[in-house]
Amino acid sequence: MKSLLQYLCLKAYDQINNQEGQDLVEYALTIVLVALACVAGINNVASAINTIFSNISATLS
Repeated sequence: MKSLLQYLCLKAYDQINNQEGQDLVEYALTIVLVALACVAGINNVASAINTIFSNISATLS
């Protein structure tokens, strides 16, 4: 019984200190932050492009 308890404690300790999945979480957070920045900035870019095409259209008219 004692060896089973030691085995379970060691297994739990290994699982707590396991950091294999940490990289995946960091990559996912980075991708989410980049996506949010793109979504936030796309409105300004779209507005600037619309202004440029409006100016070109006004100049050609």
